[in-house]
Amino acid sequence: MPIEMKVLMNHIYEYQKGVRQMVLYTFNRRYADFAIKRLANQSIDYMVCPAGEQTINLFFGCKECLDAVRFVVNKPLNTLSPEEDFMLGALLGYDIRRQCERYCKRKTRRGTCTGC
Repeated sequence: MPIEMKVLMNHIYEYQKGVRQMVLYTFNRRYADFAIKRLANQSIDYMVCPAGEQTINLFFGCKECLDAVRFVVNKPLNTLSPEEDFMLGALLGYDIRRQCERYCKRKTRRGTCTGC
């Protein structure tokens, strides 16, 4: 089994054990059929989005999270606004402090927030 599919299997395992509510996995599109069949066979909701020429973004997890992602991700990820990017990172469970830093950097181009 290719390493990319072993990583996918680990993500599925973590989702099923409740470690994650949602996963974003970017991988070579040649494995798309296998990945989609695997998720469908396990009744896991998913969403496929194009990424690069040879890659796709595969979101999977709980229906509620994917429903929210569908409102946010309606274009390539690298074109998301700072607000959309922040929301997606939060939905994926990324470190909130780092998400705040990333958001401020994208908003101010200086990397610091001024407030309070």
